[in-house]
This record gives sequence, structure tokens and C-alpha cells, in this order.
Amino acid sequence: MKILLIGGTGTISSAITRQLAESRHELWILNRGSRKDEVPSSVKQVIADIDDERAVLQQLGSEQFDAVCEFIGFTPAQVERDIRLFRDRTRQYVYISSASAYNKPAASHVITEGTTLSNPYWEYSRNKIACEELLLREYRDNGFPVTIVRPSHTYCERGVPVSVHGPKGSWQVLKRMMEGKQVIVQGDGSSLWTLMWNEDFARGFIGLLGNPKAIGEAFQIMSDESLTWNQVYQCVARALGVTFRPYYVASDFLASVAPKEYDLTGNLLGDKSVTVVFDCTKLKRAVPGFQAVTRFDEGVRRSVAYVLSHPELQVEEPEFDAWCDRVIEAQEKAKASFQPIE
Repeated sequence: MKILLIGGTGTISSAITRQLAESRHELWILNRGSRKDEVPSSVKQVIADIDDERAVLQQLGSEQFDAVCEFIGFTPAQVERDIRLFRDRTRQYVYISSASAYNKPAASHVITEGTTLSNPYWEYSRNKIACEELLLREYRDNGFPVTIVRPSHTYCERGVPVSVHGPKGSWQVLKRMMEGKQVIVQGDGSSLWTLMWNEDFARGFIGLLGNPKAIGEAFQIMSDESLTWNQVYQCVARALGVTFRPYYVASDFLASVAPKEYDLTGNLLGDKSVTVVFDCTKLKRAVPGFQAVTRFDEGVRRSVAYVLSHPELQVEEPEFDAWCDRVIEAQEKAKASFQPIE
């Protein structure tokens, strides 16, 4: 197959790029080239801003594709742009949505592709829902060959997944753990979460490309492993060789006192504080033999080792560190003010 990835070097798409580059497929990627040195030599790179439609058309010329995969489309306007660009150029258009689009809280913690889409807490998720609705209308009305993919929390070697962090990533949380400080965990850490190593995700995703069962359908691609957030942080602590010292704070309190750029209303109330277990039966019917094989404790050891050996990924956030200390101090003062009545 001849495949075009829009993006191709991010957390999710980088593994897909590597696996497709090692296969018999002809792979193209279209992006701004910020990580072009990481792209395998067999891949055809189109360096362009996807929003510059004229430049994109000039570079693509009359090229046709079996599949076009959109990893960096976040708003309906961007999806409308893609429809204009690729309506007559591809047999399949794969849109990366998000599992955060599912109803919060859902009627059942077991999530399928049929679970209602609704997220009052996160604009990011509402935009993903709007993109899905637009694409499905285009499929119904005009036969646009869309496939929708909804990932959950997918990670790779370049970052360690945690739930409460600043806008620059998880390094400051890891630094607190290594310094013996308490780390903030939403709720009591007992809600269930699903994390997936990006190479596992890539295998499920590639199985949908050119797949006749995928046109006009939505699929979620997740691991069958569900962990509590306490278990997630414990795995991170073990990979660092330190003791996990949690400090539990209610999600709604964290969302109400966090700076806007932390986006904890969306990230917690609209996503990570809610127990979810994903049923991927539909994907396994469409892609026989698919199975996520990387346990989180194994994957996070790779992530921690990679981050510790790459100083450029160790971006400190003293403001976030100070905010964590303030939250802990404030809650401890509140607790102390309520002395037992004798």
C-alpha cells in the first residue's frame, strides 16, 4: 500500500512510521520537518505546513494514496481542510480521535465504541467529537472513506506517564520522587486507568489500513491491562529505584486551584480521574491476532531509562514544584484546623 501520514513523528505516530518503514509498504509523511533526522531513510518526506493547502498540493502533485492518516487534526476546520485536500486522493482517511471523547462519567465503566460521546469538562475532547461527527456525515452523504481511531493514554520512551503534572511534561514529578518528596495523586489513587506502549498501538493501527471492515467505522485501540493510579505511580517509582510517597487530593479541588495552563479540569475531571476499562473486541474482530504485549511495568522501565539518559528531556518546572508544595501545605493546614471535639 501507499500510505501518507500527516504528522508521523509524535508519540503515537513515530512507532507507526518505524513499523511501516520496515514493511513492504510505500510510506510518505507530511509535516514541518522538526524531527526529520529521526525519520527512516526509506520514507518519502513532504516538508510543509498542512494549513498551507496550495503548498501541499504543489508538493503532492497528482499522487494518490491507499490511506491518508491524520494525527494532528484537532478542530473541525482542520478536518474540513483535509476533506478538500484528500477527497479524490485516497481510498481511506484515518482520523485519530481520542478516548477522552467518551461520556464523563459514562453510564458504565466498561467502554465500547458504542459508548456515548460527551465531555463537558474538556474543549479538546468536544472538538474531537465535532470532528468525528463531521467526518461521519461526509461518509454518509458523500461516501468519504473515513475510519476513526480512538486511542487512550499512549506513551513511548520519550516521556513517563503520570496524572498530575505541569505543561512541560512529567520530569518535575520524577524529580520530586527522586528527591523523596510527596507527589500529588488525584482522589485516593484507586481509580482504574489504561496505558499503552506506542509500538503495541502501532500494530493494531496498521491492521486497520486497507481493511475493508474499517471504512465508516470507529475503533478504540488499547491494552487489556488496567491499573490503579497507585499501581501506575508505584511502577514509576520502582523504575526510578525510589519509594512512592503519594499525597492524595480531590480532583475537583486540584482543578479549581491549578493555573489555567495545567488544564486539570480537562485532564482530570474530563479524563484521568474517571475509572475506565476498554473493551477492544471490535478491533480484535477486524484485526485477528491483535494483542498488546507490553506490560506497563516493562514499558515504563524503558521510558525512565531513556529519559534519565537524555538530559534534553529533563525539563524542570520550578513553578509546578512550588505549586505542589503549596497545595500540600494548604490541605495540611485545613486538616489541622479541624481538631477533634472532646
